[in-house]
Amino acid sequence: MLARYKEFDRLRFENPSPGVLELVFEGPGLNAVDEEMHRQLPEIWPVIDKDPEVRCVLVRGEGKAFSAGGSFDLIDAQINDYAVRVRVLRESRDLFYNVINCSKPIISAIHGPAVGAGLVVALLADISIAATDARIIDGHTRLGVTAGDHAAMVWPLLCGMAKAKYYLLTCKEMSGAEAERIGIISLAVEREELFGTARTIAADLSMGAQEAIRWTKFSLNNWYRAQGPIFEASLGLEFLGFGGPEVREGVAAHRERRAPVFVPDAG
Repeated sequence: MLARYKEFDRLRFENPSPGVLELVFEGPGLNAVDEEMHRQLPEIWPVIDKDPEVRCVLVRGEGKAFSAGGSFDLIDAQINDYAVRVRVLRESRDLFYNVINCSKPIISAIHGPAVGAGLVVALLADISIAATDARIIDGHTRLGVTAGDHAAMVWPLLCGMAKAKYYLLTCKEMSGAEAERIGIISLAVEREELFGTARTIAADLSMGAQEAIRWTKFSLNNWYRAQGPIFEASLGLEFLGFGGPEVREGVAAHRERRAPVFVPDAG
């Protein structure tokens, strides 16, 4: 099973039980997503979809985090290079659609921080399981860009408009326990139970009625497909922001570990 994934060298793969592919975020900076990982992450899903040996996918992070999101090098490249910005926009769009169009059920096991591109996969997973003390953060507006890579479209469907606006506009951190309470994830369990719970569910799905499971996923994900224009608009506005002044202050504030000071719009 694992041989066909050798080209995806920024990700790690394991086969914990028959039919289950474990995709592992592994890297420096709490598994931050660099340019090459951002390229590979959307490309992996069509390969998984066509792999006859895979019946279920479990996504997790190595070490202390699920994923800390895009690296500062990746963010800097988007700010300073229009060609990189356009390429990353395209990759972000492909990631969203490739995850929801992958026919195999996807489970995410979330611990520690889950941010950025990692959070996209975590919350688009068909079954999302978090440690009660996980730290789920959509930090786009604090960075100075629109919450566009999935959140404006997905979060209101998961937890309702009021909670989505609260968390996306303020960038407040939520625990795994709170995420389960408001319905943005499927299940919260104690940290020491996380991977065992996720692997048990993955093994059960891998032994289930495959056509029934896959077509049920396809049907349910039409809720996402129907809201495609919301996703497309928010994604475009996010990447428009990478060419503006607010993101430069947001990045500087992150690096200097201080609150950002955004200049009010004179208009």
